[in-house]
Amino acid sequence: MSNTIHPTAFVDPAAELGHGNRIGPNVVIEAGVRLGDDNTLHAGVVLKAGTSLGDGNAVHEYAVIGGLPQDIHFDPAVPSTVAIGNGNVLREFVTINRASRENGVTRVGDDNYLMTGVHLGHDCVLGDRVIIAPGTGLGGFVQVADRAFISGGVMVHQFVHIGRFAMIGGNAKITRDVLPFMITDGVPASVHGLNRVGLRRAGFDAGQMRVLKQAYQLIHRSGKPLGAILEGLDAMADPLAGELADFIRAAERGFHRESRAA
Repeated sequence: MSNTIHPTAFVDPAAELGHGNRIGPNVVIEAGVRLGDDNTLHAGVVLKAGTSLGDGNAVHEYAVIGGLPQDIHFDPAVPSTVAIGNGNVLREFVTINRASRENGVTRVGDDNYLMTGVHLGHDCVLGDRVIIAPGTGLGGFVQVADRAFISGGVMVHQFVHIGRFAMIGGNAKITRDVLPFMITDGVPASVHGLNRVGLRRAGFDAGQMRVLKQAYQLIHRSGKPLGAILEGLDAMADPLAGELADFIRAAERGFHRESRAA
């Protein structure tokens, strides 16, 4: 099936297009862009050089994908890219910057939903089925694991890692890593319990919830030093506890904890 291209769109001859794409009015696709199959680009979308999209993505009005990193030291001659997978929805005015390091990649996985005005800084990596609500900004080198939910107005410091099934509340200020499976909220941000609703919707059973509750108590309320907490998580001999232990060990920025007033 051929592509449908509005007469006001500009598609550089050096761009690579698959089949079944619907390209709306005033869309700009620069040289070096690679577009898979069955994507929809609504009015005013701009795909900059070095951007690739897989199949079945919907990019809404005036999103700009692959723009220069917002780094005052970046040399525009440095080659880098944005790679977007399959089945993503990028709503109006989403911006995703290309990577800042030579041959680096800003990467978005599959089936993510980025709402209006979301910004992904250079070198960010999103997993799959991540939801980010309007007006949220991720600094450079942020990593977000599968099925995290980030509410609106959240500002995430560069280099932060956000764990699997984490939920971040609206307008939170995120300066440290965000633990998997938990709700983090506030300014300054702190942990406010397990993400029970999200976990149950994802099919976590009663046994898994008991493990996570035990791990939560150990991390946030045992009063033990970090080394003893990690030993306790390892001793639980459970994949979910092990995932938390691995995440904490890798948290070079530290991680948000439950407030002492909680």
